Amino acid sequence: MIDVEIKERVKEGEKMWAILIDPDKLPLEDITDFILMVNKSTCDFILVGGSLINHGMFNEYVKKIKELTSKKVIIFPGNNLQLSNHADGLLFLSLISGRNPDLLIGQHVKVAQQVKESNVCTMPCGYILVESNKLTSAVYMSESLPIPRDKPDIAAATALAGTLLGLQFLYLDTGSGADGNVQTNIVKAVKEVTEVPLFIGGGICNQQQLESAWKSGADIVVVGTSIEKHYNQMFEFKKDVAWS
Repeated sequence: MIDVEIKERVKEGEKMWAILIDPDKLPLEDITDFILMVNKSTCDFILVGGSLINHGMFNEYVKKIKELTSKKVIIFPGNNLQLSNHADGLLFLSLISGRNPDLLIGQHVKVAQQVKESNVCTMPCGYILVESNKLTSAVYMSESLPIPRDKPDIAAATALAGTLLGLQFLYLDTGSGADGNVQTNIVKAVKEVTEVPLFIGGGICNQQQLESAWKSGADIVVVGTSIEKHYNQMFEFKKDVAWS
């Protein structure tokens, strides 16, 4: 199971990274060439999801990706319609940084039975939005305030509360297209008080930022927008043997 695999790799001290694909930004007809490139990259996982997804082809989209790659595919849902039995895992996100009840538990209730009956590994995950230099889609669509970028103590307390509630993964994010990534002091503060695998996303544009996130405590760094704009950039991200 993908959740067990990630936990074991984190326990062994391995640092990982993932490519995030937004189906609204990468048309289905272009997915084959893109995934063939991803297969040659060093990324560990493929995340699929987006804030909107303006078509009803999400399941077909994930199925096509799985047909083209041996890398594990994890759904990073923007809403409760982004489900597919073809994925390896589903980040069952609860937006614990905000106070929007629909994203804390509401949407989960609507799909709980469907998720239970699927063969996809469910990964309970505390999703924490952190302030960026500009308003991002994730913040706008969630109708919630992000944690201030200069308040690592609030981020740490939020993350700790989530794990005490039983969430098995954490995801710190500034959002798609963010101007700036999650600050290292926030990553460190969260990692100091929690032991679950930690995803970091938003604003990662180069190898230096990737390694900085790893050194700060991130276990899996997610790269999306920069690769969406320049596909070949995925080959600039490396996994140093020192991290594995």
